[in-house]
Amino acid sequence: MANAPHMQTGEPLVQQTVHVVEDDEQFRISLIDQLESLGIHALGFDAALDFFSHASQDAGGCILLDVRLPDLNGIEFQKELKTRGYDLPVVFMTAHGDVTTSVSAMKAGAVDFLPKPLQRHEVVEAITTAFTIDRERQTQRAYRKEMLERAATLTPREVQIIGLVVGGSMNKQIAFELGISEIMVKLHRGRAMKKMRAASLAELVRQFEYLSH
Repeated sequence: MANAPHMQTGEPLVQQTVHVVEDDEQFRISLIDQLESLGIHALGFDAALDFFSHASQDAGGCILLDVRLPDLNGIEFQKELKTRGYDLPVVFMTAHGDVTTSVSAMKAGAVDFLPKPLQRHEVVEAITTAFTIDRERQTQRAYRKEMLERAATLTPREVQIIGLVVGGSMNKQIAFELGISEIMVKLHRGRAMKKMRAASLAELVRQFEYLSH
């Protein structure tokens, strides 16, 4: 997806939570307690199915994921996340790490790959990085949602004219192609800018180019 043009969205971002997916109950509870003591909100899940059954697709934060789970391995879980529409950054942790698994995880978009026993500073650093990525993704999603809501208020003629503007056509060309006056072209364009809250024609074009990706 193309980067969103700079703007502030009116929609608040979702609370960030570390979703700890780990089948070792004692380790999972201990890790959650440590995170909570640092002021980091955390939830625990003992398997992939447990996560998919209870975690919201709109959740924010990241996933701290054990590579070896009773139902899916970590790499399979990571693929399943995308299939099911989750967009949370993943940090792997394992006592059985190897080069092949690490490379596969990173290629699939993992933020980091942490060996057990975990080092607190490494965990916090990885979570901080994951939270930053998640915040950027949330902002992108909120911006896109807002742009789509604004675009939905446009008339078919306004969409048609802005599409031609984005394609590089001048007002005179648009007027000739649509069989209307240049004044009407400018009028429709101005109304579209107002509905999209675009400060300039260039900003309106950027908005439409963003939505087309």
